[in-house]
Parts: sequence; structure tokens; C-alpha cells
Amino acid sequence: MEMLYSSAVGILTAAGLYLVLRRRTFPVILGLSLLTYAVNLFLFASGRLMENLPPVLGQGATAYTDPLPQALVLTAIVISFGMTAVIVILALGSYLTSDSDSIDLPPGDGDAE
Repeated sequence: MEMLYSSAVGILTAAGLYLVLRRRTFPVILGLSLLTYAVNLFLFASGRLMENLPPVLGQGATAYTDPLPQALVLTAIVISFGMTAVIVILALGSYLTSDSDSIDLPPGDGDAE
């Protein structure tokens, strides 16, 4: 199971980085989303992958899973949803003002002299 889990994190990271390096805004937004999913899976795995164990010790429980990574992932999901909404609105505003969703600078604006 660990091999499958780590492969999923690696594939999501690779696909996210590939999409972030594109020159259009929509693939960049999708790439950032994939990267946040990969980070969330990585954070979740940092709490050890245990099955059928309670998150807090109780009566009769001999082992438990760490609840902190679960709380971090839930918080990261909410934050990434909000940031994705902000990025989509910024990209839409940029598209409506320039009639293009390319993220290239016009010639002459990025030149260092």
C-alpha cells in the first residue's frame, strides 16, 4: 500500500509541475490544484498509514493514529479551495482585459537592461 500511495503522490507532483510550467492560465490553475492534492496526501501519510485505529486513545485502545495530519489536511483543503477561487477570478479578470489567457510578458517589458 505504501508503494501505491507514494507513487500517487509522485505522479500528482509530476503532473502538477508539468502543468504549472505551461504558458496558459487554466493549465497553471489545474497544476496548482494537483500540487495541493499531492501535498495533502503527503501530509496525510506523515501521520502513518494505519487502518481501523482510533485518532485518540480511549478505553481499550492500545494504538492510535496521529490526528494532527488529519487536521492539517482539512485546513489545507479549505485554504486551497479559497485560493483556487481567488486565482480563477484573477485569471478571468486578466482574460477579460487582455482577450488572451497567455501568461507571457509582451516583448520589451521583461528585458533587463
